[in-house]
Parts: sequence; C-alpha cells; structure tokens
Amino acid sequence: MPKENPASASPLGQMPRAIWVLGFVSLLMDISSELIHSLLPMFMLTTLGMSVFSIGLIEGIAESTALVVKVFSGALSDYWGKRKGLAVLGYGLGAVTKPLLPWHQALA
Repeated sequence: MPKENPASASPLGQMPRAIWVLGFVSLLMDISSELIHSLLPMFMLTTLGMSVFSIGLIEGIAESTALVVKVFSGALSDYWGKRKGLAVLGYGLGAVTKPLLPWHQALA
C-alpha cells in the first residue's frame, strides 16, 4: 500500500505563517479600502460640492494610476526577485494614507 503524502492530507496546516499573515492583512486592507472608496464619491459630491464630471475624472485618473503602478511594480518584482519589500511598501502606503482622509477634512 502506497504511503500517503503528508502535504496532501492537510494542505492548510502546511502553508507558511507568512502566507497566513499576508492573507489576513490583505483581507483587512481590502475591507478598509472598500469602505472608504464606496463613500468617497458621495462625500465629494455632498460635502465638497464637486461636480459629477470632476468626480468621474478623479476616479478615472486614480484607476489608471493604480493599473500603471501594478504593471511597473510587477516588472520590478520580477527584475529584483524580491517581492516582500514591494508588498510591505504597498500595504504600508495604503495603511499610512487611509488615516489622512479624515485629517484632510479636519483641515478644510
């Protein structure tokens, strides 16, 4: 009778701790981003009094910038071969900039 591969018996237990941590951080960042991004256009319209065209233009520029950054960060990651630093930088920038949104409103 052939021996059973231990990795196939319990694949979740075999994942490195870093994968679990990165997955949990990614989940929390996605939740916080979706909360902010879903309310931001309404905030810009009602509180800041921006036009719908301006909001659409800003959203378009933001999406375009995000896509271009993804392409170049992927190329950099492949070139350097070190993905952890770019992941920490990306999540770090996201975590640092989210609290700046209410701070900006307090200054306005």
